[in-house]
Amino acid sequence: MKRTFPAFLLLSTASLIVASCDSNGASKTSDNNAVTDSIYPPVEKNKPNTDYKPAFEGQTRAPGVKTQTPYESHVVTDKLESPWGIAVLPDGRLLITENEGSMRIVSENGELSEAIGGIPEVDARGQGGLLGLTLDPDFTSNRTVYWVFSEPVAGGNHTAVAKGRLADDEKSIENAQVIYQALPTYDGRLHYGGRIVFDKEGNLFVGTGERSDIETRPQAQDLQSALGKIVRITKDGQAAPGNPFASNQEARPEIYSYGNRNVQGLAIHPETGDLWSTEFGPRGGDELNLIEAGKNYGWPIITYGLEYSGKEIGNPPIQQQEGLEQPVYYWDPVLSPSGLMFYTSDAIPEWKNNLFNGGLSSTHIARLVIKDNKVVGEERLLQKEGQRFRDVAQGKNGEIFAITDAGRLYKIHKKS
Repeated sequence: MKRTFPAFLLLSTASLIVASCDSNGASKTSDNNAVTDSIYPPVEKNKPNTDYKPAFEGQTRAPGVKTQTPYESHVVTDKLESPWGIAVLPDGRLLITENEGSMRIVSENGELSEAIGGIPEVDARGQGGLLGLTLDPDFTSNRTVYWVFSEPVAGGNHTAVAKGRLADDEKSIENAQVIYQALPTYDGRLHYGGRIVFDKEGNLFVGTGERSDIETRPQAQDLQSALGKIVRITKDGQAAPGNPFASNQEARPEIYSYGNRNVQGLAIHPETGDLWSTEFGPRGGDELNLIEAGKNYGWPIITYGLEYSGKEIGNPPIQQQEGLEQPVYYWDPVLSPSGLMFYTSDAIPEWKNNLFNGGLSSTHIARLVIKDNKVVGEERLLQKEGQRFRDVAQGKNGEIFAITDAGRLYKIHKKS
């Protein structure tokens, strides 16, 4: 059943706005922790690709907010080669994947390790390659790393998950093994998904793509295919206990949600444990979703976007249908959303429990203020840098690290 949402303006008026204005005419706001933000016009000023109407108020173009705490950023290094994913090591250094098939460790002062060996071959054509990664919750004792990659095989490639042990000398991954393959294999170069995170039970969520092409697109709705899904697996790559289709003989037991297009952002809410995702729409209609077990997120049946050619999707095109989940939020024009994280530190108090999403074509990091599972404020960070932000991660001291397709690693932190 489709979720319903209360009117956004009633929510934002009741829970956000305090009756005062600053010198720019922006309303001062306060949450329950007395952290001050400011409400401004929506950050998106460009004309949307469509005239489609949102399902509820506040589903797109939320009010703008501006961080009041002084912060700054700088480039730690610009020597990475097409980095894709970040994992923060226990000592604060960063383990980073590079698209062509390497992992490197980056120190706080920007020193890069040599390429780490022992990683299985990747198919780096198009949008493929070495993608997202995460550390085992018990990494300090077992040194296990999990990563996603496009695996080349006879007949094409597919999204795969592997794991291995980071050697004590940090020069190689030991005993690397592929634990999961998102089948069927397809001979294409697009939409692998690629993000991976642990849930609070110690299982893995993995986002896949539907491989983009017209012939594969319908598999996002096919429960016998792993394309266009979020899957939930154990550390050994098996379907996790309690998955919604475990007893359905006509479905793959690892599927957690379906009707997804190309999931490159996954994050677990630090308090509720809920799974949030971002996925690429086509021309318009990038989505932020609150993922619930067994739910259908609609692609390609419903969408707020168009084909890249400008042609409508569907005949007639529809944006809402009973039984298909609405996005919590969508962007038109697109954000091109990749890495996603919740901010959990007190270093910048007004960012606590906010979502941060790396934007590619939009060349900024989107900060999203979430209240009662709705987006009530949006801010653009590092927009003047003109970079395609591929992933974001919170460091040990409350800083945010962000990598870009051009090879830069940024550090964003409270101004000292």
